[in-house]
Amino acid sequence: MNFVLYRELLAVRPISRLLLVGMVARIPHSAAGVLLTLHIVLTLDQGYAAAGAAAAVMTIGIAVGAPWRGRRVDTVGLRRALVPSVISETIIWSVVPHVSYQWLLPLVFVGGLLTLPIFSVVRQSLGVLADGDQRRTAFALDAITTEVVFMIGPAAGAIVATSGFTVLGLTIVGVSTSLAGLFLMWFNPPTRSAAQVAECSADELHAAEAAVVSAAPAHLQEAAAELAPAGARGRTGLRGKVVHNFAWFTATVAAVFAVAAGAGMVLSGTDVAIVAALELGGNQREIGIVFFFWCAASVVGGLVYGAMHRPVSPILLLLGMAALTLPMGFAHDTWALAFTAILPGLLCAPVLSSASEKVADLVSEDRRGEAMGWYGSALTGGVALGAPLAGVFIDGTGPSGGFISVGAAGVALCCAGLVLQQRRRSRASA
Repeated sequence: MNFVLYRELLAVRPISRLLLVGMVARIPHSAAGVLLTLHIVLTLDQGYAAAGAAAAVMTIGIAVGAPWRGRRVDTVGLRRALVPSVISETIIWSVVPHVSYQWLLPLVFVGGLLTLPIFSVVRQSLGVLADGDQRRTAFALDAITTEVVFMIGPAAGAIVATSGFTVLGLTIVGVSTSLAGLFLMWFNPPTRSAAQVAECSADELHAAEAAVVSAAPAHLQEAAAELAPAGARGRTGLRGKVVHNFAWFTATVAAVFAVAAGAGMVLSGTDVAIVAALELGGNQREIGIVFFFWCAASVVGGLVYGAMHRPVSPILLLLGMAALTLPMGFAHDTWALAFTAILPGLLCAPVLSSASEKVADLVSEDRRGEAMGWYGSALTGGVALGAPLAGVFIDGTGPSGGFISVGAAGVALCCAGLVLQQRRRSRASA
């Protein structure tokens, strides 16, 4: 391990500035979930089931919008791609706290659809600004700053909401996120390397020249096109376009997305189970203790992983995190739960860092924004799955069922992935 990598990385001003901007920009939306939940429960008096439904609707919006927003960054550039988010964040989150629950649902869906794509933008830009061991360290630092954000944001949101200021809090979320978007537009971190930009410019020039050359014998091309059946032309054109657009989506990339979904499932399920375990035990005031140990362990794990010379497979890291989540189901008091949370917490940031690094390595720059968007959707989808999965087992068997269900599901997913991976290698060697 080489911890000097951190000093060298942070000495690169564009990288250190990007990590700082990314951390600050994430804080408002990390508080939004708690604020929205408590606004629906305390201000609208709708109950936790209604709050969960609203969170699910917003999550679906984020999952649907992330790939599209990432593709917009690839095609029109960062500044133009962020304009809808900068406008919508302030408008939607200023209106949401003033409407009834029925109007709130479509608004939070649109808010999720047009949310500022800060996670995918930061990862995409880090993939350009850093490479080799430096890229691993950069993604590890990004995962660490995310953990710090989730130490600050939800706690701040809970304080604001329980003080009776949910309307003001949600409005501040929108305004501050828009300001973060404007700063990101001004900063304009690179989403493609200089070589890729030059290559794209050359390709555009060649395309223009080809268009001029092909304009003369256009009647020959038209005649040849007319000889082919219309249905065949349509099918071939559509299929070819789809294949071209998703040429980057290989089996290896799909496996990384599955790991991201599994990580989201284990983390969100563990989150719900921790809250349930302490609330049912009458220790809800001590929730912060467990979350501090859990998140602090993730920070330490991220620092260690970022200093390593060799990458570790994300599927192996997820397997370890999921397996180490199982013992949390046997903890019966706050401190036992806090200490058992350390081991899976140590692998949290490394899982996310390793998966992000893998996507950056596998997907070319011209499609990386879209790929990072799909990666975010997979992670979000896993988060949306993990909470209800844990909830079903918590209702049926108690808080221990929440930990064991998501831990076992994560282990099963990784084992299936490793078996498929081994079969694919055997076929390739044969």
